[in-house]
Amino acid sequence: MEEKLPEDLANLSELDEKSLLEVLTGRFTQNLIYTYIGDILVAINPFKYLPIYEKEVSERYKCHEKKSLPPHIFAVADRAYQSMLGRLATGPKNQCIVIRFVNPLLEAFGNAQTVMNDNSSRFGKYIQLRFQNSSVKGAKINEYLLEKSRVVHQDEGEQNFHIFYFMLAGISTEDKEIYGLLDPTRYRYLNGRFGQEDVVQAWRVKYAEVCNAMDMVGFEEQEKVDMMTILAGILSLGNITFETTDSDALKVSEASRGWLKATAGQFGVQEEDLLKSLTCTTSVTRGEAIQRLHNQQQAEDARDSIAKVAYGRVFGWIVSKVNELLAPKVDCDVELNEIGILDIFGFENFAVNRFEQLCINLANEQLQYFFNHHIFLMEQKEYKEEGITWETISFKDNKPILDLFLTKPIGILSLLDEQSAFPQATDRDFVDKLNSKFKTAPNFEVVRNHTPLFTIVHYAGKVQYNASGFLEKNRDTIPANIRELFINSVTPLLSVLFAATISRTGTLMPRKAKLQVADDNFNSTRKQSVGAQFKHSLAVLMEKMFAAGPHFVRCIKPNRSKQPDQLDSKLVMDQLRYNGLMETIRIRRDGFSWRPAFKEFAERFVCSCVSILNSTELSGWKCGSCRLFFKYWHQEELARLLERLGRAALVIQKNYRARICRRRYLSLLAEIRRQRQAQREREEREEEERRRQQLEDERKRRLEQENLRPASPPVPLPRKKKPEPRPRSVLSTVPKAAHLVPVPRPRSKLFEATPFDNELNENVHLDASLMLQPIDEERMKEKHLKKTNTIRWFRETQVRKLTRDGGFPSWFHGMITRRQAEDLLIDKPLGCFLVRVGQSREGYTLTFRGADRCRHYMVEMQSNGKYVILGEDRAHSSLTDLVQYHTQVGIKPFMELLTLPCGQMCDQEPDYEELKAFTSSSSSSSAAVEHPAEDQDMDTGSHKVHLQMQRLFLPPGGSSNPESHKPPVLKRISDRRRRVEPAQMEHKDDDPTRESRPFPRLYPSIRLAMREIQQIQQVQTHRGYTPCPNTHTYG
Repeated sequence: MEEKLPEDLANLSELDEKSLLEVLTGRFTQNLIYTYIGDILVAINPFKYLPIYEKEVSERYKCHEKKSLPPHIFAVADRAYQSMLGRLATGPKNQCIVIRFVNPLLEAFGNAQTVMNDNSSRFGKYIQLRFQNSSVKGAKINEYLLEKSRVVHQDEGEQNFHIFYFMLAGISTEDKEIYGLLDPTRYRYLNGRFGQEDVVQAWRVKYAEVCNAMDMVGFEEQEKVDMMTILAGILSLGNITFETTDSDALKVSEASRGWLKATAGQFGVQEEDLLKSLTCTTSVTRGEAIQRLHNQQQAEDARDSIAKVAYGRVFGWIVSKVNELLAPKVDCDVELNEIGILDIFGFENFAVNRFEQLCINLANEQLQYFFNHHIFLMEQKEYKEEGITWETISFKDNKPILDLFLTKPIGILSLLDEQSAFPQATDRDFVDKLNSKFKTAPNFEVVRNHTPLFTIVHYAGKVQYNASGFLEKNRDTIPANIRELFINSVTPLLSVLFAATISRTGTLMPRKAKLQVADDNFNSTRKQSVGAQFKHSLAVLMEKMFAAGPHFVRCIKPNRSKQPDQLDSKLVMDQLRYNGLMETIRIRRDGFSWRPAFKEFAERFVCSCVSILNSTELSGWKCGSCRLFFKYWHQEELARLLERLGRAALVIQKNYRARICRRRYLSLLAEIRRQRQAQREREEREEEERRRQQLEDERKRRLEQENLRPASPPVPLPRKKKPEPRPRSVLSTVPKAAHLVPVPRPRSKLFEATPFDNELNENVHLDASLMLQPIDEERMKEKHLKKTNTIRWFRETQVRKLTRDGGFPSWFHGMITRRQAEDLLIDKPLGCFLVRVGQSREGYTLTFRGADRCRHYMVEMQSNGKYVILGEDRAHSSLTDLVQYHTQVGIKPFMELLTLPCGQMCDQEPDYEELKAFTSSSSSSSAAVEHPAEDQDMDTGSHKVHLQMQRLFLPPGGSSNPESHKPPVLKRISDRRRRVEPAQMEHKDDDPTRESRPFPRLYPSIRLAMREIQQIQQVQTHRGYTPCPNTHTYG
């Protein structure tokens, strides 16, 4: 039996490095990768899959007690959510989680394999989840410092961004031809390496996920094609090499002429203009254009600069598209709560550390300072101010390191900006400046070397930086002629990207490409260096985090080789030391992490602070002069007590209200009994009075008869005949009141009477209808307008997509109501389904016959023409694809499979029969088209909708010929098929535009370039070069 190890390190009886490491190691071997330090979560990377992130696991952590379940990232998320709603003994407050977050689209474009992690995030992002009450209303992603240099250079054991490998592995052979992609091992930006077959198969799956994510975000097909073409252009650009001529001028080498042509075609520019931008710089002085030729190094730098900027702009555009989708759909004046998730790179110390590592480590220094400030500085300062007896816990303060970087005007970043402003300054000049300014600083070490090197003593240890390229990366500018060239590109996306402005934090702000105003915006922002942008974005981020309630997750790597089930004790101990986890455990065990002011506490519990606490069994809390001091677990205990009081209050309210209602009921019952008794007494008196009156009348009648009686004996009169009953036929002629058939109660407002559903009877309750006439007419007009707009949308955008071989699918039933759909499926087997057009919106509804009821799933059509069932995470190119997909994959959340389509024939005659008439002969349809005035008068109810849809699709003046009764759209489709299909079979290889799909704007140029590259490859092969495998043939 495995030993039960403590889940909270703050509860360790002996606190030393050995016991701490033993607990973490033991939990790691049991696949328990999460451990608490009070309210802080420690996570050890397992480097393998663990089944602890499934939906059923996350459901268990909703509104749970901390001690009832093991430590988990879901517990931190739930705690942040409960804190935001004010349920953890604190008032509502924005929350912040420092953790890693994964998104398929951003992961593909922003993550890469490094020596430390196979899926390392190469950019920072802060995700703001926005809530109204308790539901998510939107989100926003702020991205920081994408490592663009990775596009053009990767160290040994590392790779480029994932998207290049996903694209080359998952794209079809035909699409490779369209985009101009060749064998992956040919590309210099990929270091000529690709993956093994099992890895490539995994990349194919990832590429499908990325494509689906782009569909869900709302990418248009042309935008996707343009983006993939730009990525292909970046790869082709890296294969352009230069050589000098006899006149010392530069030219593109003969072997890379085809790559230059391919790059120009993929970027949508002229080949000559691109070459000119790479080999020279044009500047305008006093109205005169001056060209300055590049040397080979400058030309290669210009080439790599284009690749980095183009990729960075594409990434920024993707983030902006995601933010458009996630923007809250609420009014601007509505106040939203927020949970922020910070996902940022960890501390990095590689064999060669460059400008990117310096910025990454600066961000980690800032986060460590935030952690220290929140856990140590702020907490211990309040102990002294409030007079709490406390033994000070020492910790490693990294404020001097931050000052070394951020102080003005002599901080490292300020000096970097100063040197970047001088065109003739070099990286060596920058390092010499640092050596002269900081040679006596305790956290700076001078390195004597011919290479520009310097060392910073970070909180996590010493890091030596190679300053080569620091100035150029900090400037991050491209020549104006290159920017102007891409703004005028025939590829719209590339034009938009290079006409966009850059915010102070480095965020891309796309807009329409207008050259005359784009220059002003570019000039106003290009002086903002990368270092300045990063410093400003860090300041904005820290401002948000200091204003929120933080929840920390400290991540630890178990080994450097990324192997599962292996833990390097020395490496783990080093991380525990420089993260300050020993000190963190001490302050969480002995300190008071929750320190509310008296007023805040009293407002929360609406009572005197001390009287509340004395009534509980809490121990270990202290009272200062202005604040109360609680342990980290006191907050949950008070929340539990508060919840218990809340439940007790509900019980008291329930019983009190039940007693009041019972008393009221009894009084009403007594009153009813009294009234009934009084009624009975009144009826008895009335009955007695009636009897008395009858007796009196009888007595008077007898007296009158006695006075009128003759003296002779009475002669008996003949007995009258008993009246015969009337025959039933006579009774049937008696007029009876008309029997009104009860009208079933509608299930929803969608079944209310409309001009197309029911004929309004104006004679019934005329006075009421006259009073409500203006309101009803307005409502009817609105419904009529919505329905008309839906029909127009269906006619103009959907008929062509739905028809197959001149007809509609068997599961499509047109515009029928919810009730009609349920009536059609009521006697059908489980899994039967149909699709209908929405009556008041542009979309569809999929009605499914479930086990106990019919379910209605809304199908929305996105702006990019894709179809999505609300709640699903997959987009489909057509309704047919959607239906086909869900015959194999269930619809969430009940995972129901579509099995049997609801066919055309049915007892009623819903819209489907009329839709069928759109593509076949129908004399009634012809009559309806020929006599629209008659139809206007005679048609009533939902039949109006059917005939209205017929008129939309049937041509006027139709004949008895079935072909002539086809909708115009379908007729054109069938005619074109008959004419074009033979020609397509004959000239299939010669017509590149044979399909109605988007293509790159300069596809013919790309195709010619690919042929030229292959010809050069063949020549090299004949000369003795080894040919590259998997080469595609064009032409």
